[in-house]
This record gives sequence, C-alpha cells and structure tokens, in this order.
Amino acid sequence: MEQQRLLAIHASEARVRVKSSNYPSPFAERMAGRVKHPLGDLFGLHNFGVNLTELTPGAVSSLLHRHSRQDEFIYVLEGELTLVTDEGEVVLTRGMCAGFAAGGPAHQIANRSAAVGIYLEIGDRSADDEVPIRRTISLRCVKMTGGRSDGRMGRLTRSHCRAGPDRQAAMRD
Repeated sequence: MEQQRLLAIHASEARVRVKSSNYPSPFAERMAGRVKHPLGDLFGLHNFGVNLTELTPGAVSSLLHRHSRQDEFIYVLEGELTLVTDEGEVVLTRGMCAGFAAGGPAHQIANRSAAVGIYLEIGDRSADDEVPIRRTISLRCVKMTGGRSDGRMGRLTRSHCRAGPDRQAAMRD
C-alpha cells in the first residue's frame, strides 16, 4: 500500500527536531531555548529546507556563522528578535525579513526580549556548504559541512583544530 503524501499541516503541529543542535559540546548548550520544527522535510522537499523556529527569551539561533554556498532567508512571524551580524545589529519585529547570500555577513538571531520569538528560516541545501563559525570558535577549529546527497544538513567537525592560544581563547568565550 502506497503511503499518502501530506498535503498541508499547521506548522506549529509539526514534530520538533529530535537533535537540538549539530554543534559539539560545550557549544550545543548555547542553543538551549531554540526549538525547530522542520517543515520542508514533511513534504519531501530536497532542494531547500524550511524550519519554523522558536526562540525563548535569552536564546540564540546559532553561533555567529556564515555559509560558503548556501543562501539563507528568515521571516519573523511573532515577537521581537535581534539580528546580530559582523556588520551590526537590527531589531526585527513581526513581518520583517532578512536574507544572507552565500559568503555574506556572518549572522545569528538572538531573543533579547521577554517573550518568545517565532520565525521561518529557509535555506537551500547546497552540496559541500561550509559554515565557518565566527568569534565564538576559531575559524581553524570547527567547520560545518553540509548538503549531503539526501538533502539533510551535514555535521560539525573539529578536523581543523590546532592547539594554541587562538583555540584556547575561543573555547573560553
């Protein structure tokens, strides 16, 4: 018997992503308060991903990062969120959006308000996307590889780690 394809769903009813973060410890703990509902996967989308993301007060979307190949777009549905980039900060409210071209500014979404913030994040699933992490982790220490052939995100590796003051300082941040 062939499984019937899902045609529509209320986004907030989509299951929560099981693994809350691809970051290794102790950085994964910084994503506490972030809840992602993968939406694109529900419909078998392979070329781009869509997440309904909730940030509780004090939570962040990710470490400050940029993508080497992937474009990313966010649209705020509820609350007040702060877009943090290496070029400055902007407060985002309901109805506002922001986009990040591959190789563009490093970015992160922070909830500095007293209420939950909810937004859609949309990104393509480019093969061999690398995600160097800014400020918090040395660029030589950690990178994310993604765009696997099955359309899922890759993984964070420490394959480029080098001992030294740069890495030690990054681990303290």
